[in-house]
Amino acid sequence: MAAHRWARTQAQTGPASGTFVERRHVPAPEVEALELALLLEAVAQRFGFDFRSHDQAAVKRKLHGLMARRGLRTISQLQDRVLHDGAASSALLRALGVAPASMFDDPDEATQLLAVAGQCLPGAPLPKVWLADCAGAEQAWTAAVLLAERQLLWRTEIHATVPSDELLEEALTASIPLDKMGDYQRCYERAGGSGRLSEYFHLEHGRMVPVPQLKSRIIWSQYNLVTDSSFNEFQLILCRRALPDFGPLLRRRVLRLFHDSLAVLGVLGIDRELDADDLPAGEYCRMIAGQSWYKRIA
Repeated sequence: MAAHRWARTQAQTGPASGTFVERRHVPAPEVEALELALLLEAVAQRFGFDFRSHDQAAVKRKLHGLMARRGLRTISQLQDRVLHDGAASSALLRALGVAPASMFDDPDEATQLLAVAGQCLPGAPLPKVWLADCAGAEQAWTAAVLLAERQLLWRTEIHATVPSDELLEEALTASIPLDKMGDYQRCYERAGGSGRLSEYFHLEHGRMVPVPQLKSRIIWSQYNLVTDSSFNEFQLILCRRALPDFGPLLRRRVLRLFHDSLAVLGVLGIDRELDADDLPAGEYCRMIAGQSWYKRIA
């Protein structure tokens, strides 16, 4: 295909010598759009993960990063690798998913979570929190430590869901290098933590893992936001890292799923302000000025 040809040009430096510069012709936009559609269709049919309704600009940005790391020139080349190489398919699914979090990597979010949790969890007999498309074990541990700070964790269930069995296995076996605990302690303090983070972890085989009392409050499961239906009622739903990658139709579908899963007077934490078409008008009120935390009031 002409749009994929590589041109080699000669720059003459003398009558008997020359240097060659290799230049890649960037695929035409319509060609790359076709390649992208074919790749996402192949991923949906082959692996069951549907990124076709994700924001296409975000998908292309992530794919180009993956292609650069693997030395690939076109999305078609990436598709060939993904369909025939297990490591490549795993790398693709990781690249298109939510980036892994580190503990207390967003102090503002942690501070806001503390503020809203105290308003929506105490009144329920068995409060439930859903970390939808959780960004790995450390995001879940952050939430658990914050709830423990307010004496809310010990009767609360945290349901952390991830889209693949591979990510589920990683979350269940995760640990923290001992040398990271100092940095995490400082992040914890910036988020409003008042104790020692090490009180929530213990040393096991040279790495830090949550103490059983904390770990037992987190229920991990594989769950696909694109295809699965509501599975419980929650007092708090947090999904701030995955939603920015969703296209408009998928975003509305997922927000409707959250509405169906959120108890009255429960709280929804999302990435940006609700649009008029996102959720039923008049059923939500903003909890923190300028921030996207909403209480369901009807």
